[in-house]
Formats: sequence, structure tokens, C-alpha cells
Amino acid sequence: MKGVQIVEPNKLQIVDLEKPQIDKENNVLVRMVAAGICGSDVGIYHGTNAAATYPRIIGHENVGIVEEIGEGVTRVKVGDRVIIDQVTACGHCYACRKGRPNVCGNLKVRGVHIDGGYREYMAVPDRDCYLVPEILSDEEAVMIEPTTIAVQCCSRAQLESEDTVMIIGSGALGSSILRIVKLYNPKSIIVTDIDDAKLEEAKKNGATYTINSLKEDVPTKAHELTDGYGPTVTIDAACVKGSLLTALQATGNAGRVITMGFSVAPTEVNQFVITSKELDVRGSRLQNRKFQDVIDLVNEGKVDLRGSISHTWNFEDAQAAFDFVDSHDPSYRKGVLTFKK
Repeated sequence: MKGVQIVEPNKLQIVDLEKPQIDKENNVLVRMVAAGICGSDVGIYHGTNAAATYPRIIGHENVGIVEEIGEGVTRVKVGDRVIIDQVTACGHCYACRKGRPNVCGNLKVRGVHIDGGYREYMAVPDRDCYLVPEILSDEEAVMIEPTTIAVQCCSRAQLESEDTVMIIGSGALGSSILRIVKLYNPKSIIVTDIDDAKLEEAKKNGATYTINSLKEDVPTKAHELTDGYGPTVTIDAACVKGSLLTALQATGNAGRVITMGFSVAPTEVNQFVITSKELDVRGSRLQNRKFQDVIDLVNEGKVDLRGSISHTWNFEDAQAAFDFVDSHDPSYRKGVLTFKK
């Protein structure tokens, strides 16, 4: 079989791999049909993801068809269409004992620390397989995984209907978060970005207010839009230099700031802005068994993931796909690699 391997930063190859066999632990063989292109995949390709190791078969938004199951597997059957949880955890460290395997002390993420889904077959434990809603195409189904990230983020924020929420960034991540934030019916939702077209889209998708951070001072404007108090929850989905400080400055007293960035570059933060308002600053990483939550939301009609994909490529054209993503073509929203012959 073949797979897409990042040999080292900025070096992508289509490589021959041995087809995996199921065993007692990895007891489900899945034939890949679609895998999403995430910003973190692009980061691994360029060497800017601090968590990644090389060489690596990347891909963590993985949809496939069950081709073989081991003895005793009842969760799925041959022919089922599934999406695969990307998190593997030890089950016994402090984080795992606290019910937070997504930050396991021995965490291994498929496509980051261990090989992922940009290959024709994967063998995985049945517990990591979730049935894809029939309403979604193979390509659309990859959006379940990034939506789990948004659900995790909102869970970490402990959102309530009395909150006013600000989302910094209206790219793929920010848009997914907006979709979930709306379900909590907060008093208002503010979205900031540097792109007016993205802000207009956010308005159509439920943002109460938008701020172009190139044209207005975000903390000042955010306070104006919240009767002088500031948002009670600010989610940094841009994760660029300065965005965390902006979030801290904008958020009102006793508020929560959720950061999702993975950059190791120093960023300016001062203690006063946190302590004086007694802010809770919380990280949100990956997701903590949120796949079924998202699938239930889709099946219940509360979240619509259709129409999210703008571009598809055969997996053997992965280099062309990544080059296109790097071109920042304005038509690009979300890309998927397919494995159809």
C-alpha cells in the first residue's frame, strides 16, 4: 500500500508501506476513503509544529470503511463507515486518572507522534472507531474531527447562556468554534479577524458583532460592544503573535480565556492583566472523547457539516494539495485527500 510521509520539514514523499494486520489491540482494519488537510498537518509539513516527530505519516481527520474485525469486536462490523479518534493514551497517568486522556502524560496522537491516516489502510482499536452519520459524504465526514476540537474548547470554557463570547480568528478553527458556541445561546458573540470577507461570513453564521483587528483596537471595541465590561469568555482561535495578550486585555473581570495555540515563540503577557481581573486562562488541546457528541449533534440536526469542503485531491497528489494550501488562494476553505482508485 502507499502513504504520504513527511520525511523531514518541507520534504513530502509518496512511500510504499506494509499493509497493517489486525491483532489483539489494533483489532479493526480500516480502508481509508478520505482524510482532511488540517492546519496542523501543514505545520508538520513546514516544521513549525513543535509536537511532531519525523519521518511521519501525517493525517488525523480520518474516515474509512471497516474491512476486517478481530474476535469479540461488537462496536463495528465489516462495511461500516467510521471516523477514527486521533488520541491514544496510557490510561494510568495523573491526567488519565482524572478523565483527561487528551493530555495524557504519555500522549501519542495519530499523524503527529505516531503514523496517521494519509495511507490506504490503518489498524486501530475498535474503541477509537465511530460510525459516520449517513447524511454526510465521505469528504464532509472529515469535518467531525475539527468539530470535536470546537466542542472540547467550549467545554473547557464552561459556556453558559449569560456569557458574552469573543472568538479571535475566523478561519477554519474559528468557524467551527462559532458553530458550537451558538448552541449555548450566549448573550452575544463577537468575532474578530483581519479579513472582511471572513467577518461577513461569520455574521451570516451567527456572530452578533464583528471586529476587523486591522482597523480597530480589539479590546477597546470589545468593551464598547459589551456595555463596558468586556467578554466573559474569549477564545483565541488565531493563535498568532499578540493574540493572547489581546484576549487577556479584552476579557472582563472573572472571565475565562481559552488558548489553543501551539507556537513555542515567546509572546508578551503581563501578570497584572490576569491577576487584577482574576482571569482563568485555560488551554484546550485536541478533544476528550467528543466524537459521539458531535455525531449526535449532526444526527439531531443541530450541527450541519455539509458544504464545508472546497477542494479535494487524490492522496497521491498530496504535494500539489499542500502547495495549493500554501498559495492562500481565496477560494480555499477546507481540503480533503481521497483514496478512491
